[in-house]
Amino acid sequence: MEKRETSKSLVLALMMSTSFFNSFMAAALNISLPQIAGEFSLTASNISWLAMSFLLSSAMFLVPVGKLSDIVGRRKVFLLGNIIFAITSMLSPFSGNFATLLTLRFIQGIGSAMIFGTGMAIVASVFPPNERGKAIGINVSAVYLGLTLAPAIGGYMTQLFGWRSIFVLNAGASIIIIATIFVKMKQEWADARHEAFDVTGTIIYMSAIFTLMFGFSQLPKPFAIVLTLAGLTLFYAFVRWELKVKNPVLSMHLFATNRVFLMSNIAALINYAATFAITFILSLYLQYVKGFSPRDAGLILVTQPLFMATVASFAGKLSDRYESRTLSSIGMLIIIIGLASLAFIDKNTSIFVIMVSLFIVGVGFGFFSSPNTNAIMGSVEKRFLGVASAMTGTMRIIGQMFSMAIATMCIHMMLGNAKICHKNAPQFISSSRMIFVIFCILCAFGILASLTRGKVGKHHAGH
Repeated sequence: MEKRETSKSLVLALMMSTSFFNSFMAAALNISLPQIAGEFSLTASNISWLAMSFLLSSAMFLVPVGKLSDIVGRRKVFLLGNIIFAITSMLSPFSGNFATLLTLRFIQGIGSAMIFGTGMAIVASVFPPNERGKAIGINVSAVYLGLTLAPAIGGYMTQLFGWRSIFVLNAGASIIIIATIFVKMKQEWADARHEAFDVTGTIIYMSAIFTLMFGFSQLPKPFAIVLTLAGLTLFYAFVRWELKVKNPVLSMHLFATNRVFLMSNIAALINYAATFAITFILSLYLQYVKGFSPRDAGLILVTQPLFMATVASFAGKLSDRYESRTLSSIGMLIIIIGLASLAFIDKNTSIFVIMVSLFIVGVGFGFFSSPNTNAIMGSVEKRFLGVASAMTGTMRIIGQMFSMAIATMCIHMMLGNAKICHKNAPQFISSSRMIFVIFCILCAFGILASLTRGKVGKHHAGH
């Protein structure tokens, strides 16, 4: 470590800003999807790829850049990620066609991976263990605050200035963040400085994630089944390779010997798989079935992340004192109640019922997320902090990807390649109900994973 200490509050402010704008971007774009679909004349399956391309590249790059940041330095990788994010945000408004926009979103996902693969690790490097839960809670709240304000601000901006304005806002914010890192954040963290980087493992890993996720998102088509199986085979090859290489990109030892790490990650994966597509589905439902404007749909959807943000920092603080698995399991149980009420949705469902369901899901999610992340970061040694940070991000993104894939698959089964419109609203509603039922079942497995993780030892990172 260099002698120039970086202040804890500055680190937290930077992490909160990047967490806020990354999540803001994703959620604001969700609200403007009908407008983008109209401009580029897209089907329901095409629309989902705007979210998916970003998630796909993030999932592919998170673990490799997390490991790289442990070796070359977390500040370097964090800075470069912000630069990539800024450049793609500046170029996206000039997209003349859907393919260009999709490519830029894919590259933006790489930048996002570099930011999220290092952010939590930098927080864990700077804060002592007894303050870490609180810091992680505040950071997680920033993510949800981004998700909270995005539908309202994004809906308003889409209506007034069009979908391109969302990218312009993000570009401006990124430039300020980059300047701050250059001027104020001088310290570097590289706890695995002398290790070699596992290039072969990285290539197998990225290929495995790409084929598995792309295949899964295209199910039930025949070629998609082949791709999904190929992805699983590549994962098997990856595990075999990582077990015999000296400095693996993802230490299998962490999963084999660290039950808390393994089960907390599985719980996170399931949790995101069961919740991420809620706003995607309800954004389409409110605009196509209920006839709301983007702005009004956005204001209704604010309910869930608003309560996530409120509860997450409180739950993070609690997890410094109480057992994480209890808090997370309670959170997951609350989510099931919210999802169950959404499973009865139809065209006459009142907005009040939808908002109450979103409130319940939001509270449950806030209770789950910070304690679960604190358990993951607290269960590893310091030299694995980058990998652990990247792993929490990867589980989130693979979960989000699966969530979108489940949603897209159900919509595709009911609607085929048709565009969503008022005429086929009944089929869209049937697919929505099916999606929420699947999500309830997933959450039940999530509770099981959360409860069987065991206790977090206090002897690891930060000492």
